[in-house]
Order: sequence, then C-alpha cells, then structure tokens
Amino acid sequence: MKIGVLSDSHDNIWKLDAAMPHLRAMDAVIHCGDLCAPFVVKRLGEGLSGIPIHIVWGNNDGDPWRISRVAATYPNIQLHGEVARIEIDGVRIGVNHYPEIARDLARSGSYDLVCFGHDHSAYEGMEGSCLLLNPGELMGMNGRSTLALYDSQTKLVQMIEV
Repeated sequence: MKIGVLSDSHDNIWKLDAAMPHLRAMDAVIHCGDLCAPFVVKRLGEGLSGIPIHIVWGNNDGDPWRISRVAATYPNIQLHGEVARIEIDGVRIGVNHYPEIARDLARSGSYDLVCFGHDHSAYEGMEGSCLLLNPGELMGMNGRSTLALYDSQTKLVQMIEV
C-alpha cells in the first residue's frame, strides 16, 4: 500500500492543495501534527474522501476542540491524540510530532516505521530495524515544501517537493 506522510502544514492551504494530487493517489495518509486550524482538517476530509487519514496533535494545533468537531464530520479522519499506534498492510507504525519522542518510539522495537515532524526538516534514517521518517514541512517556511510517500511493500520512501 502507498502511504502519504505530511507534517507542519501550518494553515498553508495553497501548499496543501498542491500536495492533494499526490495524496489522492495514496491508500492512507498520515499527518504528523501542526495542522493549526480546523479548516485544514476540512480541506483534508473533503479532498481525500474515502482515504483513511490519521492525525496526531502538534504544538501549534491551537483549537483542538474545533479541530475535533470538524474531524468528527469526516468518517475517514481519525484523530489519535499525541501518539498514534496504527498498522497498515502489516507495517507497525508509530506517529508523534516530536523528534525526541519519535526516536524513543523507534528504539522501543514496537514499530517498523515511526513518523514525526516539528523541526521542519526532512529526514529518513534507521533506528535499529525501524525506519524513522520526517516528511519535512508542507508550509514552506524554510524554502522547501515537502511530503513523503512510503510504500509498505518495498519499504521505500520518496520525498516529494510541491
């Protein structure tokens, strides 16, 4: 299965719209936090109808009550709180916003893939037998707007710039 991974969209709906064609080709989508506003959740829910979307909280998700209310109107969106523990196509996946927590999750031996964000830097590396993945920032604050595409069969990552 193909899994789209993004993080740190920070209300940049223009970059989110540019990412949508890539995300629509996925079997599932993971957002590693810092959506920021409820309208980003609405855009994901409407733009990716029928595709499972897994979201964790970031430090800039300032209105969790409204984000939760909007997410509840889309059956394909699941809010996981601070940490997501999911399995997709036999791949055990951990998701958190913060690099230090993600590294601990990866070192735990409980996951095949751990996704994170927060530092706005794309990263792909191994912690033991676990792939540690930061898709970078979608918002483009540091000049590049990126997301990652993960293939559960080949275990390969493709970084996409939008």
